[in-house]
Amino acid sequence: MQTLAEIYLRVRRETFLWVDPDHFGLEDLAAHSSGERLFVCEDGDGVIAGFIAIWEPDDFIHMLYILPVFQGRGAGKALLAALPEWPERRYRLKCLVKNTRAFAFYRNHGFEVIGDGASPEGDYKEMRLGDLNSL
Repeated sequence: MQTLAEIYLRVRRETFLWVDPDHFGLEDLAAHSSGERLFVCEDGDGVIAGFIAIWEPDDFIHMLYILPVFQGRGAGKALLAALPEWPERRYRLKCLVKNTRAFAFYRNHGFEVIGDGASPEGDYKEMRLGDLNSL
């Protein structure tokens, strides 16, 4: 869990440049993922590339974090594909508007905007995986 906490902290500090980096702490992952199911992606050498956390009762993807060196190399796609009943389940998530790279990733993987909201880290788009015919 320590490695995942380090990934969570590092990627948020490097991605959410509009948020004071002191807002993030190493203990955040344990607090933010309580009760969630986590899946881990490793490279061929066993190095952890990233993780995804879901709140299963609502089919909600709460977190998807990939180390920068592994971004754009299929780790995120592999984590989505590892989710139970992917892509039949219409998973939902929230993506910060300023996180344009993540937003593009989700759009490219079949997610559609279904709403808007605001969080302490900024405005977000609520998204849901489209039906199988749109993938």
